[in-house]
Amino acid sequence: MTAREKQTEIIKSYLKPTLKRLGYQNSGQTWWKDKGDFFVVIKLQNFSWNSKGAVSFCFNTGLLLKATLSDKDKTNPTRSVLAVHLREGFYLPDNRQEHSHRNSTGYQLNESTDSLDFTKELKTDMELHVLPYLEKLNSIRDCLDSFGELTFWGENLKRLIRDNNLRVV
Repeated sequence: MTAREKQTEIIKSYLKPTLKRLGYQNSGQTWWKDKGDFFVVIKLQNFSWNSKGAVSFCFNTGLLLKATLSDKDKTNPTRSVLAVHLREGFYLPDNRQEHSHRNSTGYQLNESTDSLDFTKELKTDMELHVLPYLEKLNSIRDCLDSFGELTFWGENLKRLIRDNNLRVV
């Protein structure tokens, strides 16, 4: 099995069902969860240097304020700019920043990668660190408390909340 085929299978067998169970919708390699005034968004990003035999990717995660959406129904977050945009490494503790299937760039698969071991490591990162952090975001106040002090992204979030007259409770 090629690395691309392994990635496709891991997305199909693990990632999609896990995110669906948590209430995420998806289109392609973008998942989002409606939280009222905002969406939590997870985008799988493949890198340009990928080949059939070696695949590297990361997850771009963040917040999308509905007030900034251009579609009038405010229901389609797939092609919008995130108010907060962070890679999965932000949520991981130091001992999970690098492991057998992850380095500072993100995750790597190749033709010799054990898919079960890879899925086990991805599951640990997602279910113990990334998703619990994102799941606790239920209000604009939660978002400010979680990201407000970050250089650039916290400032961007505060500006967008102010510019769109969003209520912080």
